[in-house]
Amino acid sequence: MVTAGDFKNGITFELDGNVMQVIEFQHVKPGKGAAFVRTKIRNVISGAVTERTFSPTDKFENAYIERKDMQYLYNDGDLYYFMDMESYEQLPIGKDKLDDNFKFVKEEMMCRVCSYKGNVFAVEPPMFVELEVTDTEPGFKGDTATGTTKPATLETGAQIKVPLFIDVGTVIRIDTRTGEYLERA
Repeated sequence: MVTAGDFKNGITFELDGNVMQVIEFQHVKPGKGAAFVRTKIRNVISGAVTERTFSPTDKFENAYIERKDMQYLYNDGDLYYFMDMESYEQLPIGKDKLDDNFKFVKEEMMCRVCSYKGNVFAVEPPMFVELEVTDTEPGFKGDTATGTTKPATLETGAQIKVPLFIDVGTVIRIDTRTGEYLERA
């Protein structure tokens, strides 16, 4: 059990059947009346962020989120298969559980599978991946305007903006959280 008075950033707890994570909290002691805790909390499963006020004595059940590193194997229609590297057990996960940033993941990459009470609710790809550019327009000699970008297709089929000097066959590093080009690998 955790009380609202013990809230810290990152703590997960159950609230009305949902798993919530504290993003921000502030203990408020007004001159008149009882103290309270003002929080900004995120529903871990849906991603919705809300602001809510609690009494410091409110009690909640702790929510333990299991994060397990698993290898992405392949997809078959709307099912994506991941393998536990310790037990070699394969786990099928529906496409609806994958975020938009999963488009940067290729086969045999390690991902973090998040579950609560055995139910998978999210798959976190690695923060940075190295992928090969398979299609982009050629850069022109003398076209060196700073900060100018062009569209490029990666080996996973994802499309991003890259600097003009990147050519087909170049391996680049990408931040999967933002989908931005970082550097040549």
